[in-house]
Amino acid sequence: MKQGCWILAVLLSHWRRHPLQLTTLMAGLISATALWSGVEALNQQARASYDRAAAVFGGSRTAMLVGQRSSTFSQQLFIDLRRAGWQVSPVIEGRVRIQGRPFRLLGIEPVTFPAQAGTVPAIGKSDLKSFIAPPGEALVAPETLAALGGTEGAVFRADDSGALPPFKVQAELAPGVVIVDIGQAQRLLHLPGRISRLLVDNIRNRPPPLEAVTGDMLKYVAADSETDLERLTDSFHLNLSAFGLLSFLVGLFIVYSAVGLAFEQRMPMFRTLRACGVSSRTLNSVVLIELLVLAIAGGLIGLVCGYLIAAALLPNVAASLHGLYGARVSGALVLGPEWWIASLAMSAVGTLAASATSLLKVIRLSVLAAAKPYTWQQSQRRWLGWQGLMAVAMLVAAITVLMVGGSLISGFAVLALLLLGAALALPVLLEAVLRIGERNSRQPLVMWFWADSRQQLPGLSLALMALLLALAVNVGVGTMVESFSKTFAAWLDGRLAADVYVNALSDAQARDIEASLRARPEVTAILPSGRAEIEIGGWPAEVLGLADHATYRDRWPLLESQPNAWDNVKAGEGVLVSEQLARRLKLRPGGRLDVSTPTGIWSLHIAAIYADYGNPKGQIAVDIDAFRGRFPNLPRTRFGLRVSPGKIAPLIDDMRREFRLDESRLSDQSTLKLESTRIFNRTFAVTAALNTFTLGVAGVALLTSLLTLSHSRLPQLAPLWALGVTRRQLAGIELLRTISIAFITAMLALPLGLLVAWCLIAVVNVRAFGWRLPFHVFPLHLAELLGVAMLASLLAVLIPVVRLMRMAPAALIRIFANER
Repeated sequence: MKQGCWILAVLLSHWRRHPLQLTTLMAGLISATALWSGVEALNQQARASYDRAAAVFGGSRTAMLVGQRSSTFSQQLFIDLRRAGWQVSPVIEGRVRIQGRPFRLLGIEPVTFPAQAGTVPAIGKSDLKSFIAPPGEALVAPETLAALGGTEGAVFRADDSGALPPFKVQAELAPGVVIVDIGQAQRLLHLPGRISRLLVDNIRNRPPPLEAVTGDMLKYVAADSETDLERLTDSFHLNLSAFGLLSFLVGLFIVYSAVGLAFEQRMPMFRTLRACGVSSRTLNSVVLIELLVLAIAGGLIGLVCGYLIAAALLPNVAASLHGLYGARVSGALVLGPEWWIASLAMSAVGTLAASATSLLKVIRLSVLAAAKPYTWQQSQRRWLGWQGLMAVAMLVAAITVLMVGGSLISGFAVLALLLLGAALALPVLLEAVLRIGERNSRQPLVMWFWADSRQQLPGLSLALMALLLALAVNVGVGTMVESFSKTFAAWLDGRLAADVYVNALSDAQARDIEASLRARPEVTAILPSGRAEIEIGGWPAEVLGLADHATYRDRWPLLESQPNAWDNVKAGEGVLVSEQLARRLKLRPGGRLDVSTPTGIWSLHIAAIYADYGNPKGQIAVDIDAFRGRFPNLPRTRFGLRVSPGKIAPLIDDMRREFRLDESRLSDQSTLKLESTRIFNRTFAVTAALNTFTLGVAGVALLTSLLTLSHSRLPQLAPLWALGVTRRQLAGIELLRTISIAFITAMLALPLGLLVAWCLIAVVNVRAFGWRLPFHVFPLHLAELLGVAMLASLLAVLIPVVRLMRMAPAALIRIFANER
């Protein structure tokens, strides 16, 4: 024990004498842990919100009975089922607006509410009376009450429904949800005697068949371990996790480089310890303890930084999930102990993995070999041949997985193998380029320049790999985002073809609005529409009802179509299918699609496939008249308007005054496009931030490698200075060498980045979301990233170069007196 403490003290003395190397190592650990833990914090926060929502709603994780013919049904069916022995509990759900904000209102019956559907907070025996008896209670999350600017016990009024019960805060609830007694909910939603679904408790005795009690009014929906919301958002979180792991690996490159160079500099120390009788096992055990201490210290600081990163990115993530999937994620970051433990474990495992090669080399090197100068660089160079073979194997594996795999995981595997293979191939390619430059040189100083660059390559290879990966991912993701942005704008013009969109409060109001609009000459067309939620192939889908009009025929973004596609749709026999649904169910134009509707199975001819970017659900479009025939009980309140130019704003103002429609029920095309673009920009803001972090970490990796190499460079530079090369010239040579290698790396990263973009667009995006974007190349974007990479390289090399220019001649002379 005492011997181990003395050995540890000797090893730690190296960091005290070399604070710059300690800073380098800690920077790598902190950045790697911070980026990974920050992304995991975002994912954990989102999934906790999903669990809160699932627990409150008793969603797909609880078996339920739902209506066959409409979204609500008579509560008499609940009474009949309870009398027949079915353990069911009624739920009614709808939307209310409070202070102009939409909220989801949930009415429950707490006495029969099943335990597996989620705990009903604060409704025990003592609180049951206060929840049910007038005036009752409305349970809300703290975020909901804060958004309304109220205090506990406050009474709010729904905009169209009257007063709600006094609010009571429950931390377990999801934001945006208001829970009341089912009787209160029926009053507020204007649905007396109606319920939305029946939650089924664990069936102990065998009740009579459902059809014997309710006929064909209800259907049984089995419980599912994963909610629809979790399935839809899996791809989003998988993308975040992939970027977090990439950032973690780039940070570990700094650790690998710092640890490797520190081991090389401590070889004389290891030799001395071994000569004093310390065994190889004892030495490596103490080194492991030293690394774990550093990993935990860096990990703790990284956790704090990761928390700050997550807090900064959480608003954009929450807005993206709500805009794309309707998922509400709490804006207050709350993390459990498992996040802290997992992040520290990742820091420790990453440090040991990055140090494994250096530890093995210390074990295998003899005591005398450890004293040889530059043993670490020489052993690194011997690995180049094997590294090249590994790179080829990785690239072959990427092609194989691309050909045989079909899942999203295999798509990310292709991307990972491609990037790893390219990173392993980089030192081999640079070695070849530098060797060619050396062979084609004639002047001694130029030959030395190429030969010295080759000698320094092992020390810089990890930092250059980090730069390659960071730049390639920036090019790939940037190209994908720019392609999406260019396509998204054109797609919005086609999908949002009408000038004004109206959703009336009721069918009666819709008829009044339509009669009023027909008398206005500026309204050139009234386009009725409809929307229904169904399931196709086990996935949630939407059915759109469209009017037969040139507005849709000329602008709808069709990708593939049959002749006379729109005529088939008008006849009620054809259907337009979204690209993601077509890919998921392997549908093609000319095939058939069976759709379950309240009036029976609807067999349709697939007339065309259309683009539906950003929609996680499948979607089909049919003629509006056929739609209303198949969904007769749905409200007929939706329609679009074509309006003469310059008349849109006055028309909307008049309609709002006359019919009292708010922004959610009356909007113009420009407002919808602005909102859609805002959601788009916030969705990719997280990706852009992670890209920036990754590129910054790569720049730090290059800087730290150059700083740690600057001391070991003096034995190569001192003889040149003694031969008459000035310090300014030496600094210029160092600057040119680093910039040249970085430029070659950046030029290799550009085509790799375009290949990454193709993988993201044609492989990952298709398997994650079901739609494929057109591939575009943006030369200005590539030039901008190349400039940023060269600027980062220039900034990284400035400190070592300036230090060399200002170095005293005595320091260079002293090199000749040292062991090296």
